[in-house]
Amino acid sequence: MTGTRALVIGASGGIGGALCAALAARGVAVTGLSRRENGLEITDEASVEAVLGGVTPGVDMILVATGALHGAGQPPEKSLCSLSAAALADQYAVNAIGPALILRHAPRLLRRDRRAVFAAISAKVGSIGDNQLGGWYSYRAAKAALNQIVHTGAIELARSHREAICVTLHPGTVATQFTADHKAHRKHSPEESAENLLTVLENLTPDDTGQFYSWDGTRLPW
Repeated sequence: MTGTRALVIGASGGIGGALCAALAARGVAVTGLSRRENGLEITDEASVEAVLGGVTPGVDMILVATGALHGAGQPPEKSLCSLSAAALADQYAVNAIGPALILRHAPRLLRRDRRAVFAAISAKVGSIGDNQLGGWYSYRAAKAALNQIVHTGAIELARSHREAICVTLHPGTVATQFTADHKAHRKHSPEESAENLLTVLENLTPDDTGQFYSWDGTRLPW
């Protein structure tokens, strides 16, 4: 991957930071962007326009590693009676609208003359087909919306960027502040997660664009 350029959105987070390090170790010229370091507020259209408008086209890879589990300061809902408009709106803003505003810039930024990748971190619980447990209404719905946005964007992107790959990725449960209160049988370290996700992306082809993949390369149902 030496000689390629990558843009990582959410670089100050656990997964985002690990992706930056893993890419740099591969010889990739990485630009990391975040609210903490660059004032990039992904839910603010003007902020996204200002920051990404300053990025020079010719990027080989755009990775969106942003997200939030708690909407309006509330934990994921366990029942319908816990639903609130504020939590739903927060989840959509961070987990769907924000990445969509980043994706809006992909046609201008991504290379057209060779393989190029856009990938956004989603979550397996956003799969409608895999939902067997219920609960987590706003988070599930926002991630399902993200999957639809990226799938739709992949169709359009393929028309102008024939070698583009545009996908969503489930990183597994990663040991970050994001999942500090979440109990899981196994948590991946951010470094392990980054390596897993990059391996998945390295093995994809343009025929795989528009799909949803787990950290182990398994294709997930919508």
